[in-house]
Amino acid sequence: MTDPLDADYEAAGFRGHLGWGQQPALLVVDICRAYLDRDSALYAGVEDAVASAARLVDAARTSGVPVVFTKVEYEPGGADGGFFYRKVGALASFDRGNPLGDWVDQCRPIAGEVVVTKQYASAFFGTTLASTLRGWDVDTVVLCGLSTSGCVRASGVDAVQHGFRPMVVAEACGDRAKAPHDAALFDLDAKYADVVSEAEAIAQFSIPGA
Repeated sequence: MTDPLDADYEAAGFRGHLGWGQQPALLVVDICRAYLDRDSALYAGVEDAVASAARLVDAARTSGVPVVFTKVEYEPGGADGGFFYRKVGALASFDRGNPLGDWVDQCRPIAGEVVVTKQYASAFFGTTLASTLRGWDVDTVVLCGLSTSGCVRASGVDAVQHGFRPMVVAEACGDRAKAPHDAALFDLDAKYADVVSEAEAIAQFSIPGA
């Protein structure tokens, strides 16, 4: 049975399908200890999402798909964090030198992979990410990471605004609560991105020139 909300959005012209382009890249958003350490204010219980993201990273590397990692980092005290840092006190977890900002063992960059350091939600805002992707002839940005309603959503919106096809991998994104996670995926799929499964993304990585 069709969900009435889905039917309403589709009847209004939302939820179009972008489809995959020819050259994907995997964008791994802010997977760090702050979301996985139970003593952290940002602990989100997202272990399953991180495991899914790690499988995506392995598949992308095996297939030669570029992998880009993002991290948040501030001057201690947040001088470069603006009102975002003032709004969300927990962002102090990402002050330079705080171990909560470190990578987790399951999902970390290797030599030669690009790391984008950012101070705001979107991986594209105030960074060279769009130029880097265009230099690689990337047309499709596959997103995974944390959190779904925050930096993943913001990066997905900015990806389409920069002329890329955003593909958000549902199982590989996580949030501290189910409601904002589900709402963010619904909104992204309705307006800005295609929400896809881990299996679809991994299969697409293995298609030459897909």
